[in-house]
Amino acid sequence: MKFSHFYKKKLPIFSQPQSQSHLLNTLINSYTMITMNTNTTTYETTENYGTPKAILVGLEYGERDDSRFERSMQELSALTVACDLEPVFTITQSLPHPDNSTFIGSGKVEELKNLINMQDADIVIFGDQLSPIQIRNLERILDTEVIDRTGLILQIFAKRARTREARMQVEYAQLQFMLPRLAGMRSELSRQGGGSGRLSNKGAGEKKLELDRRRIEHRCAELRRELENIERERDTQRSKRLNSDIPRISLVGYTNAGKSTLLNALLDASHVEDIENKKVMQKDMLFATLDTTVRRIEVPGHRPFLLSDTVGFIDELPTTLVKAFRSTLSEATYADILLEVIDFSDPEYMNQMEVTEKTLRDIGAGQIPIIYVFNKADLVVGESDHASMTIPHTRNDRIYMSAEEGIGIDELITLIERTLEGEKVECEFLIPYSDGGALHEITSRAEVLETNYEEDGTHLVVKCGKKIALAHMKYAI
Repeated sequence: MKFSHFYKKKLPIFSQPQSQSHLLNTLINSYTMITMNTNTTTYETTENYGTPKAILVGLEYGERDDSRFERSMQELSALTVACDLEPVFTITQSLPHPDNSTFIGSGKVEELKNLINMQDADIVIFGDQLSPIQIRNLERILDTEVIDRTGLILQIFAKRARTREARMQVEYAQLQFMLPRLAGMRSELSRQGGGSGRLSNKGAGEKKLELDRRRIEHRCAELRRELENIERERDTQRSKRLNSDIPRISLVGYTNAGKSTLLNALLDASHVEDIENKKVMQKDMLFATLDTTVRRIEVPGHRPFLLSDTVGFIDELPTTLVKAFRSTLSEATYADILLEVIDFSDPEYMNQMEVTEKTLRDIGAGQIPIIYVFNKADLVVGESDHASMTIPHTRNDRIYMSAEEGIGIDELITLIERTLEGEKVECEFLIPYSDGGALHEITSRAEVLETNYEEDGTHLVVKCGKKIALAHMKYAI
């Protein structure tokens, strides 16, 4: 669901003090529509006012690496664009440690306030997570809306969620994020009614705060139950796939590395029926897709496998989202192989690989074999650092390719088969006619070089993986 992403000029976008109560009521009261109705509610943009303007704020403190800080700010700008906001200015500050009251210090806040007026900005976005008191102080001083990186990512997820499960996961993460930030949202109401401190003496603000907290906790409990039911259904579907003989492969990687593009390219190579309805959305944007999809890939001449696409990773992915999407992310933990898709054209691809590796460890998928798919390699071929590179190119567990151009798809499938079954060896089998299952398995999973029908059975000469050879050793000649 979209929560006030579209608005008229000078009206709040996310959570100004005057609008937080409205946002809370929107989140809570709209859950029936979210869970029961697939339609989304939008607030139309007034075209005369254009795209909302955002000022980005970064704080470099402690022993932070300068290059990492610069990358973080560039990524914050990309996230801002992904949320349909226009970053018009970036302001940075260096301090030994964040200021407890305003995060960037009172002097820098005054500079930021003047900049907001000069740029006619609508919202201020901080590159680090702010405490509730810091957000309240900044909104009071700046008289404009303030959100942090976590809040921005939550808003992007809320806009991108399409399925009922994804919308419920995002709503749960938003409510968990909002719960500790309720204090101060009722600042226009009295805090205490006086007296000896008994509960009956609470002011209207405290009473309303308690009601809001109860409503949020009640809604969170409902969402947890519904998500647990969906997770049980997902486990049932997953158990059926686990019991089948089809390998399970999962796409993982940094957001916008090309996972959805690769899935669509593999579908094109499969020549399946109704292919357009099986494809997923691909777009050059952070978190373009959130919903997990599983597709059967069956390329002629190769063993079929199930390919799942999961939500992309990002540095400092909010823990509330990781917890809310645990059932979605757990799809990777059941895979036989992970295809880690890497944007090879991005100068920061090594750092993105580190973030992916850390996230995989956090979700319990750190021990699964990985094939490193260096995607978008066609964009850097011929550059000084890669002057002699040709694609497609494979080396051990790595492949350099281009999913967008369809370059390297066959080589990737061969690498997947080699990883699943090891190097192929030439074998001879005499399969009795009574064991049709063994004959089917060998012919479907191996490269058949020669077939002869003899009196005692089918004589096969094949090139197959060691796993197949060992499984049918009793028929080996």
